[in-house]
Amino acid sequence: MNTATATHTEPAPELAEPARGGHQARAVLALARFEARELLLQVPILLTFALYVGYVALRLMGQDGMDDYPVLNTVDRRTQAEPLLFAIAVFICCNAAALRSRKNGTAQQFDVLAMEPWRRTLAHALSVIPYAALTALVVAAEFGREALKPGAVGRGSVGELAVGPLTVLLAGIMGVLLARLLPSSFMPILVTIPLYLIFAVASAAGDGGKWEGWLSPVLFVAETGGDPVPTDLLGRPAAWHALYVTGLCAVLACVALLRSGGRTRAVKAAAVLALAVTAVGAVGQFPRDARALDATRRTAAEAPEKVQSCARHGRSTYCSFAEWSGVRSHWAEVVDRLRSAAGGTAAQAPLTIRQRVPVGDEVEVDSALDPSSIPGEVTVGTRWGGNRVPEFAVGAAVVLVGGSEDMTTQETCDDARPVTVMWLVLSTDPTPVETFRNVRLDDSVSGSGQVLAPTNGLSLTGPQTTVIRELLERPRAEMTARVKAHWAELTSASTTTAQAAKLLGVKAPEEAEKCEE
Repeated sequence: MNTATATHTEPAPELAEPARGGHQARAVLALARFEARELLLQVPILLTFALYVGYVALRLMGQDGMDDYPVLNTVDRRTQAEPLLFAIAVFICCNAAALRSRKNGTAQQFDVLAMEPWRRTLAHALSVIPYAALTALVVAAEFGREALKPGAVGRGSVGELAVGPLTVLLAGIMGVLLARLLPSSFMPILVTIPLYLIFAVASAAGDGGKWEGWLSPVLFVAETGGDPVPTDLLGRPAAWHALYVTGLCAVLACVALLRSGGRTRAVKAAAVLALAVTAVGAVGQFPRDARALDATRRTAAEAPEKVQSCARHGRSTYCSFAEWSGVRSHWAEVVDRLRSAAGGTAAQAPLTIRQRVPVGDEVEVDSALDPSSIPGEVTVGTRWGGNRVPEFAVGAAVVLVGGSEDMTTQETCDDARPVTVMWLVLSTDPTPVETFRNVRLDDSVSGSGQVLAPTNGLSLTGPQTTVIRELLERPRAEMTARVKAHWAELTSASTTTAQAAKLLGVKAPEEAEKCEE
């Protein structure tokens, strides 16, 4: 009898795949945290981030009165190019980190570790995320400070605000990818300048209205010096662009993983999904109805009354684009102040304050607005605060004195009206001499000069400037009473500068009867 008994041994249960995957994921995250801390110790990253934060802080602290009324659709775009130097440092340092083992001669030792090379590449890519998040915090702080100002105008775009952080993320991933494709420590230096030039040219094409420019992941927002325009006139596919750059980051990360041997189904699926997202974002940026946008821009420039709303304050009507409705009360304060110093029918005459924007083939262009020929209509731009306040006051005073803005196109070299206009502007100003200096193109209070206004400026001769200075040195109440008493003569084109000086009780300059060439 066979007494041997067959021993049935149960196979040891295998480690469940999810648990194994969980251990690997935790290992990748741990390595990513380590690499992120290592990046924090790199001098280029510390230095450029400090410069980035310092630049933003100085810009926010060194603002003038015009910045009390920030237009948020320009603030969000301003944040895009600011972290560019920081992104270049992240690009170089991430490349160096991915090449560390090769540089130190320890690459072969990694072959005995359980973590595959592609997972180490994934950890390097993930180590960039904290620096993109830091950039997002700086962007949010900068935009938030501007948006919380009582005079903030309009709204910002999340898509525009995302460009800066995405640029840093993309730079880091490109550094890792370059280390896997061309493992040389000199490559980042050789690649940085050509990439910068390519992105700059492509971004310039985007600013010029060409769709191809939006394929550049990095946007260089040009400072045109022109006035802001309503958001609807910009025609910027910001949300689609943010989606496109996000997909591009994922595509480049997947390419780096595949190059490192990560040809798993998950990586391949992620690569396909990333390609789809990038394609959708790229196609979404394509302008669908350029003609309608051009028509909207022409309407806003040529017939703004069709797209504006109006509100009445006192005897005047204030019309603006929707985003500037909160600034109308500030315009009304200036007009009421001018009326208090005016005489005759001007103190009660109804005015229409109309917001206008110059729009041609492009928007936000630095071009002058033509004076309005409509009686009683005053032009106001899209910037407010600082020097724009007395400039608007000059434009409104011109209409109160001359009836329309066309007065600035007439010959007034020996005319009393420029003196009257400037008296209205300066007599009710808390700092008249300083305002007089700021509102003149030459920043002086003597001699001939050009006074700035929303449309054509007002020309002053030397004698007219002298009379204005004399008026500012006299008691304000006395001069205001004289101006109101002689309002009809002081607003007549036939009254000379010398006659105006005599009516107001100041000494007429000897050269007052001559027009300067």
